[in-house]
Amino acid sequence: MRALQVLERGQPPQLRKIEMPGPEKGQVRLRIAACGLNFADLLMITGQYQERPPLPFTLGLEATGTVDTLGQDVRGLSIGDRVAVFGGGGGLAEYGCFDARNCIRLPDGMPFQEGAAFQVAYGTSHVALDHKAKLRPDETLLVLGAAGGVGLAAVEIGKRMGAVVIACARGADRLAVAKAAGADHLIDSEDEDIKERVKSFGGADVVYDPVGGHQFTAALRACNRDARIVVIGFASGTVPPIPANIILVKNISVLGMYWGGYLAFKPQVVTDSLKALLAWYDQGRLTPRISHVLPLERASDALELLRSRQSTGKVVVTMSG
Repeated sequence: MRALQVLERGQPPQLRKIEMPGPEKGQVRLRIAACGLNFADLLMITGQYQERPPLPFTLGLEATGTVDTLGQDVRGLSIGDRVAVFGGGGGLAEYGCFDARNCIRLPDGMPFQEGAAFQVAYGTSHVALDHKAKLRPDETLLVLGAAGGVGLAAVEIGKRMGAVVIACARGADRLAVAKAAGADHLIDSEDEDIKERVKSFGGADVVYDPVGGHQFTAALRACNRDARIVVIGFASGTVPPIPANIILVKNISVLGMYWGGYLAFKPQVVTDSLKALLAWYDQGRLTPRISHVLPLERASDALELLRSRQSTGKVVVTMSG
């Protein structure tokens, strides 16, 4: 079978033919249909991600597919089931073995491509806004990086939770995508003063930040008293310093949120969140946004779309052959 693998950290991944895996105890093997790409995939290539799997390893944090083989002691899944899985890797391949407890059945009406674009983006945003920030109706939510995969999901979920949403993104085209997802106010991060623009809308009660760098600093200074800032990641490449005097004086809470980490120590948070999100999807209240779909043989091109920030929403790779 084919798989996109990292052989040496910092070097381009390679599409290789490798041996077909067999499921271990508690695992299922999937015939993978689609894999959603994430900024974390780029960090894994360079060795900058929170987790550093041993070399060589197959990229692809989240995937969808059909259960092909059951390992020992697997309960609740059957061969032929359509599922999505967050495996932390292994998704950019034609087959993969994953813990059965991490697999969730896809709704009958959800295509594989949408399922591959769903878990990380919507799961991250929902846990961040609901579980961590406890976003309330009529509060003002500022979403940085609002045209990316997790950012667009945060805009959409924020609106579903009743917030007034300020979307911050680079350029008119990307802001138009955020507007279509439900944003009430728009800020162009290329040529507008984020702090002053947010203040003109009444300040932020909650900030959703997958960007970091100077945008975090600007957002912090535009926060209302008792605001919450949820730190999702650092797509800018810069981890910002946090001025403790400002968060003290204004009673601001800065909250870290690593969605995948909950699977290790509090998986019920993720399970409950995905259950709620899939119910919203079934009700037609969520619409995954996919800007590019490429085949496995062009997976390196798909990763470049993320690296060069040419995508809006999710980039999905499909398997063929």
